[in-house]
Amino acid sequence: MVAGPSWPVILHHDGLVLRPLRARDAGRWAELRTANRDWTGPWDSTLPPGSGEEPLDFPRLVRRYRRLGREGSALGWALALSEDGRTGGRALGRAPMIGQVTVAGITRGAAQLASIGYWVDERHAGRGHTPRAVAMAADFCFDVVGLHRLEICICPENGPSHRVVAKLGWRYEGLRPRYLHIAGHWCDHDVYVRTAEERPPHGELARLLSRAGRPSDKP
Repeated sequence: MVAGPSWPVILHHDGLVLRPLRARDAGRWAELRTANRDWTGPWDSTLPPGSGEEPLDFPRLVRRYRRLGREGSALGWALALSEDGRTGGRALGRAPMIGQVTVAGITRGAAQLASIGYWVDERHAGRGHTPRAVAMAADFCFDVVGLHRLEICICPENGPSHRVVAKLGWRYEGLRPRYLHIAGHWCDHDVYVRTAEERPPHGELARLLSRAGRPSDKP
């Protein structure tokens, strides 16, 4: 499932691909964000007044994730589909993007934790792509990165994201009031957690596929 021992890393399973964002994704990324403004816009993070930062354009976003990936502090993947079924390195790297999965805030030391965020094109929603992608990312974080705790933080009103964690079966930990700045406001977030001790015996992806009645032995 892993193509390469260190960043950049490509993960794939049965035509679903997690590959690093690349500069040539700019047009597709802009197209998806425009087409999904009503679908993802209400849940987009924003910079609060006084943050001291400026919004990143796509080239700078790619460079930032490339640097953070090499540092081991964040993993920025394009969620893509290999529609022709080819699984060679170059074919996977060119798979068309349909969304994004990000492992952010990787913290070492005594914590060994990170958070996972995601979005997907509405036209591809409801097909099981997002739970499978998150499961792939989580297995990589536990098995390869060596993390102990992963979180998914969701606005209470974000029904589609809640359905993703319901399929994954992560533990609800509680509400964090005014946790993140979303769409121009400080918003509460529901927090879902998986620790290494709570993982299914064969991993997140195997559990998800088993519950869906699908085989898990494809690369």
